[in-house]
Amino acid sequence: MIPKNAQLFKEILKSYYEGVLDEKVEELTKDEEVDKEILARRISAICGVEVEYGKDFSSQLKEALKNYIQSNKVIVNTHDCVADCVTVNGKTICENACPFNAIIINKETSQAEINERDCVNCGICVDICKRENFIDKIEFIPLQEIIKENKKVIAAVAPAVSGQFGPDVSIGQIRSALKAIGFADMVEVAFFADMLTIKEASEFNKFVSEKEDFMLSSCCCPIWIGMIKKKFNELIKYTSPSVSPMIAAGRVIKAIDPECKVVFIGPCIAKKAEAKMEDIKGAIDYVLTFTELKDIFDVLDIHLEKLPEELSTQYSSKGGRIYARVGGVSEAVREALNEMFPDKISLFTSDKASGVPECRKMLSDITEGKISARFLEGMGCIGGCVGGPKAIVPKEEGKKAVDKYGDDSKIKISVYNEIMNQFLNELGIKSLNDFENKEKISIFEREL
Repeated sequence: MIPKNAQLFKEILKSYYEGVLDEKVEELTKDEEVDKEILARRISAICGVEVEYGKDFSSQLKEALKNYIQSNKVIVNTHDCVADCVTVNGKTICENACPFNAIIINKETSQAEINERDCVNCGICVDICKRENFIDKIEFIPLQEIIKENKKVIAAVAPAVSGQFGPDVSIGQIRSALKAIGFADMVEVAFFADMLTIKEASEFNKFVSEKEDFMLSSCCCPIWIGMIKKKFNELIKYTSPSVSPMIAAGRVIKAIDPECKVVFIGPCIAKKAEAKMEDIKGAIDYVLTFTELKDIFDVLDIHLEKLPEELSTQYSSKGGRIYARVGGVSEAVREALNEMFPDKISLFTSDKASGVPECRKMLSDITEGKISARFLEGMGCIGGCVGGPKAIVPKEEGKKAVDKYGDDSKIKISVYNEIMNQFLNELGIKSLNDFENKEKISIFEREL
């Protein structure tokens, strides 16, 4: 019997660290009772590559890792399960669950296939398939190969990290743990969310002049943006051109230190695909999820609560930290708008949607002229990023931790973040007014 994907990842990772990956793969594929093709696809995905089963599978896997080439494919479907899958209204569970109708059943093979054109890599199929037919590729072993070469690798952790590794584990202890596995340092993506807050406030100033005007925020969720681009394309003209805090983190770090690599760590599968999007790729080199990181810590016997704190200057505001939960972007932007464009604050009303059904309804309402607010925020996961498919703790617990971490910040509004201003100066952005200069803030923009 093939182990569950999480257990298989741990076994593969342990053998990799012990220098016996080839032997482990040979051992696993010698089992006569397992489907070797399915197992090979799973092992390949866990190693971040795509190698089909053959008599030299372990050698081909080793070669693929040695000559690693990233692909745009994030989610892999590993085996035929349609024949004995529960169906509702003639469709399988994964077909019904996919909000983008991207799963198609091949009539000849009876295999669930992913239509790459429609898929936004939201990860719902990975989460809902109890037989683990779908798996999102894990790029930690290719990343470790880079770390072994003594290249500088920075971990950029999502705002949702608060509380994920235990109620008593601090950000400083998470930094220590990441350094223990080879990262040069860790930064909080909340810091770069502060920059995007100012950018979104400036966009609101451009988009909204009358009570009838409105703006869709774009600076967080790739599922929300994927929905707009694929299903509600007519709304792009109302959507802010801002990149996400993840992309901003990678771009800013590399602008200051072009030689380093940047790895985003968060609760989201869709971020793996966002990092590879044609118009923004290159900012983030790899994406790991919280659950993957927890498995790595488990394999390496790293106990975060026992580690010393690697302290750094407090540099993210409350506004940047609460991006992790639904409504956080709206709150942060409103505060910044009030400081930057006080004459516009009377026009600022906001509405939020979390989860694909709510997001779809909000966008449908907009197309029908049912606009309830001037600033519209959408997040593909219920509750926001704290409800992501690869979060470790329940979304309610995650929200409480995020809110507390936000309240603990000595910087309440991004506009007053002095350390952020120092970074912006290095980028040639000398004042808040420069956020209205398209050339100066191009690092924070994308073409939708």
